[in-house]
Amino acid sequence: MTISTTLRANARVFALATLGLAGALALAGCAAAGAGDADHSSMGHGGVAASDAALPAGVNDADLAFASGMIMHHRQAIEMSDLVLAKDGLDPEVAALAERIKAAQQPEIDRMQSWLDDWGRSAAADDPAGMDHGGMMSADDLSALEAAAGADAGALFLEQMIVHHEGAVAMAETVLDAGESAEVRELAQAVVDDQSAEIAEMQALLAR
Repeated sequence: MTISTTLRANARVFALATLGLAGALALAGCAAAGAGDADHSSMGHGGVAASDAALPAGVNDADLAFASGMIMHHRQAIEMSDLVLAKDGLDPEVAALAERIKAAQQPEIDRMQSWLDDWGRSAAADDPAGMDHGGMMSADDLSALEAAAGADAGALFLEQMIVHHEGAVAMAETVLDAGESAEVRELAQAVVDDQSAEIAEMQALLAR
């Protein structure tokens, strides 16, 4: 079974899992309120710090789940781009795409991190490589990309990044349906538009 076959089938799971974070956080908050002496410094599920503070008006748990999950997702896309850019003999078009991905996604990470700061939440620094849903690559997938050379590395990068982008698009479409924040929805729509265009570009490069 290929990477695409295994991961493409799960491309929307992460979006659903991140929305599940909303319920987990709510339950965690209730438990903390009833415990009295509970340790409020513990981390919540999905890489978001548990907090007693309510989210600001116009922001809901779907917005929070999207921001925390997409930070993790974007970080891995940058890691994958760095891995392929280190290769000798890389197709210049693949290299240019990887550079564009890095240039686009780091500012989006910074923007989402600023939202979390404003909301009184923090994204965990967990390594996302072990995740196998929502288009995220596993540790084995990243190792295969790191070990590949030249044109083979470029093709593997494209195959993996198509699946990775599909997961991001699914996450964005979920928050477009369920989120409240206008800023979050604006970024989510940009993710859908930009990464869908990049998926088409990568498919064309693979078919060439």
